[in-house]
Amino acid sequence: MTKTSSPLVQVDIVSDFVCPWCWLGIAYFDQATAQSKFKTTLTWRPYMLDPDVPAGGVPYPAYMTAKFGEKRDNRFASMREHLEAAAPDAGIEFHFSDIPMRPNTLDAHRLMRWAQGQDKGDATAKGLFRTFFKDLKDIGDAKVLTEIATEVGLDAALVSDLLAGENDKDTTRGEIDYFRQLGVSGVPTFIYNGQFAVTGAQPVDTHLQALEKAANMPASA
Repeated sequence: MTKTSSPLVQVDIVSDFVCPWCWLGIAYFDQATAQSKFKTTLTWRPYMLDPDVPAGGVPYPAYMTAKFGEKRDNRFASMREHLEAAAPDAGIEFHFSDIPMRPNTLDAHRLMRWAQGQDKGDATAKGLFRTFFKDLKDIGDAKVLTEIATEVGLDAALVSDLLAGENDKDTTRGEIDYFRQLGVSGVPTFIYNGQFAVTGAQPVDTHLQALEKAANMPASA
């Protein structure tokens, strides 16, 4: 499909890379943009569902038990079943029962920040989701993050050095706080032209309608 030359729809996605709804949500968004006649630019914004997870992460089964209790309620089981059923049509995979670690995602968001500066944000984001949910690796581990950086064409040695330091930790935390103060309390949140939001893993038609609406509104300054 040939995209119209204008207007350009600007979309910010506020997300966390351990959020399954975020992976499903971006898959639906991508399907919508592939069908839409409008051009879009996508910017990834950081969010941490649980900033209290220690830097080294915690075993996933223990984390989930502490969060939801020994006996998971029917709502939790239904959520997992829905995600696992919806994933194949979206071109993604979930293996919840086999996830070994619940990482702290601050370093993953730092990597995304650097990747976006090199126009490699989308590839990096999808690499992070895939590595965590499908490949079952710890995306809080610097070695794993460096492997993702290598896959998308970033300078692995530089990324490794940056991850070992404090670069952009405070800036990333500040951006997370900004979106919390803005009222973002759940992810994914897609912000269209800085003017309205679509929250959750909404179906393709919802994003097509949002793109149409945004294309007919002036972009924010």
